[in-house]
Amino acid sequence: MSLTASGRDIDVFNGDADGICAVHMWRMAFPADAELVTGAKRDISLLKNLNAASGDNITVFDISFDQNVPSIRRLLDAGAAITYFDHHSASNRFEHPRLSLHWDEHPKVCSSILVNNALEGRYPEWAIVAAYGDNLNDVARKWAEKIELTEHQSGQLCELGKLLNYNAYGESLADLHFHPALLYAEVSQYKDPFHMIDEASAFRTLQRGYHSDRLYLNSLNPAETGKDAILYVLPDQSWARRISGEFANQLTADHPLKSCAVIVPKANSAFVVSIRSAKPDQLPANIFCERFETGGGRRGAGGINVLPTSELDHFVRQFFQYFSG
Repeated sequence: MSLTASGRDIDVFNGDADGICAVHMWRMAFPADAELVTGAKRDISLLKNLNAASGDNITVFDISFDQNVPSIRRLLDAGAAITYFDHHSASNRFEHPRLSLHWDEHPKVCSSILVNNALEGRYPEWAIVAAYGDNLNDVARKWAEKIELTEHQSGQLCELGKLLNYNAYGESLADLHFHPALLYAEVSQYKDPFHMIDEASAFRTLQRGYHSDRLYLNSLNPAETGKDAILYVLPDQSWARRISGEFANQLTADHPLKSCAVIVPKANSAFVVSIRSAKPDQLPANIFCERFETGGGRRGAGGINVLPTSELDHFVRQFFQYFSG
């Protein structure tokens, strides 16, 4: 596969574990001094402020296609070539001679798995890290067994994936321990994820932060519980914003038969919501979240970036109605 271009190389990626691992694998296979465009977990319209010219090569990882369609068309019209890897909603996808779209919305696929498939399985350990970070624990364990990792090694990759993912959550970059571009720069120094676990100071920083934030969860109780769903409202604190995604993932493990919602206050009288579906095939999370203006995601996990306070009661009713099937 040739990626030669006369213009710039630009990498656009979600700041979570899946996005970071995806771009890392791609650039190990195809080194380039690429410009980086990234942000916190909820910064999904990353192409909006990107300008490009003919000959530019843009590679996008783990960013919702549907949320960026106008920008994608604009960049293609400007003459750029786009390679796109994603597993979120792409109902508005289209074909173009300069667009190479690697997309799959299957609940057991993440963007890093798509990248690893495109690279013919060259970096399975990093795909496992990403799968664990994206809460695809069964998928990650099967891959770990396939490449004959020990249970201890699989557990190490699980912790790394969850920590990379934990760092991405926050209302703004100020909530994060590391800007995702800086965390990617740290990750990119390691071809072997086990070396990062052993050597990287960023791993220790995230480990300490994660365990500190988790202590607050001991005092939480659900705001509402139903037969098939459970809902939590977290306080307006930085720790709550940071831990919200991993807390939602934990709830799926603790309550595998219940769909869950984790709601965290935002500024300006609004909330951000994380959704996990217990039945992604029958009750996709993204389909529910797309009922709301800033909602989206994938079948197993979705979210609403801005839920106005005036819509909170309506959301709660709709959530329990939808996930009661």
